[in-house]
Amino acid sequence: MDYFALFLDGICLLGQGVMHILFVSRLTGKKLKPLHFAAYILLLTVLQFVSVRLSLSGTLSIAACVLELYAVSRFWMRNQPSVSWLAAVLAFYISQLSLGIINSVEAALFPRFIGSPLLYLLLLAAQVLFFALCIGCYYAVLKFLAWTEDSHTPYIGLLLFPGLFFFASELYILETAYSFFAPIVSLEEVGKHSTLLLLQVMGLAALLCTLYAYRQLRKGFQAQAELISLTQAAQAQKIYITEAQARYERTKAFRHDIKSHLSLLDGLLKGGKLEESRQYLEKLETVSEALSFPYQTGNPIVDILLGEKLEPTKGIDLEVSLVLPKPCGIDDFDLCILFANALDNAITACRADDGAKAIRISGKQQGDFYLLTFENTCSDEPLPPAGTGLSNIKAVAEKYHGAVLTEKDGRQFNLSVLLNISSNH
Repeated sequence: MDYFALFLDGICLLGQGVMHILFVSRLTGKKLKPLHFAAYILLLTVLQFVSVRLSLSGTLSIAACVLELYAVSRFWMRNQPSVSWLAAVLAFYISQLSLGIINSVEAALFPRFIGSPLLYLLLLAAQVLFFALCIGCYYAVLKFLAWTEDSHTPYIGLLLFPGLFFFASELYILETAYSFFAPIVSLEEVGKHSTLLLLQVMGLAALLCTLYAYRQLRKGFQAQAELISLTQAAQAQKIYITEAQARYERTKAFRHDIKSHLSLLDGLLKGGKLEESRQYLEKLETVSEALSFPYQTGNPIVDILLGEKLEPTKGIDLEVSLVLPKPCGIDDFDLCILFANALDNAITACRADDGAKAIRISGKQQGDFYLLTFENTCSDEPLPPAGTGLSNIKAVAEKYHGAVLTEKDGRQFNLSVLLNISSNH
């Protein structure tokens, strides 16, 4: 029986290790690597061995394992601290909860089979049920809570407190109710374990309700943030349009008066007043520069937006090689949303970097598609979860049957936006 128990413990340890890594990966949207499985299962085995040799309590042993899974999520998968803690706690809570539910059934039914060869088969069946229950619970939690790097996770730390409460309650049940295997089954024992089974199922239901409530709250925050962003974009576009119209009127007035300016300049030159002529030319040049756009893209709204966003920046190397086609096929409002959010993100990332700062903006047309590329320097730290800005950019790309690709290589971040500029959307 000792060898059989050792075999079951090994299978359980291996299965839990694989499920923990898979759960954290799916929950956070990070890609898996074989090294993650191997290293985590090895460390889990070492911790289990040390716990047995030192006769550590089950609670202390589980706490060490949670800390290990947190380290894997935080430093190997590069997840945020709050997300890593929550993922680790939920992963172990579900496995311990499944173990507790199976233990309730075993404690109520299995003692009558002690000494019978059928007990081995029942224990194997219980192990299979344990894995099936774990997988089902993990799937349910992922349906309610799964996010990616682009997801919004406001107040995610608040979920850690109910998660810890459910986890601590389950550990207490396991420590106090299943520390021994009663050889005799009585109605009192069956009632006790049935009650514990019901409590654990209710605990799982309460956790799922909490996660569902958070998911709805997160959707509300996201919708509110998107509404605020769209409102700001609409207000900004009105400003840009007003500025474009004012600049157009000033340019029209300047062109209307250009003949008078040239006649006056001709008179000064004919009169030999070279110094006055030079000063008058300098004034005309100043007026001309004030009327021109610092960046010429072929779209006045984008020209003004680039000037407004990029002119105040200091210490950032700027390069804009962008000419939008005519007709563009993209509404000015959508262009405003796209460029405003992309530039805001690029400028913020540059300011957070202590090294050389640079922003490169380019565009290239390929048939009915136009590829916009925003390149900027950034810090070498992992990028925070994407906010509303990137979500708004993706919404514009989807509207025009395009796509968005983000890449980070060291201190270089690239945002590529592909748009369908044909008139048939």
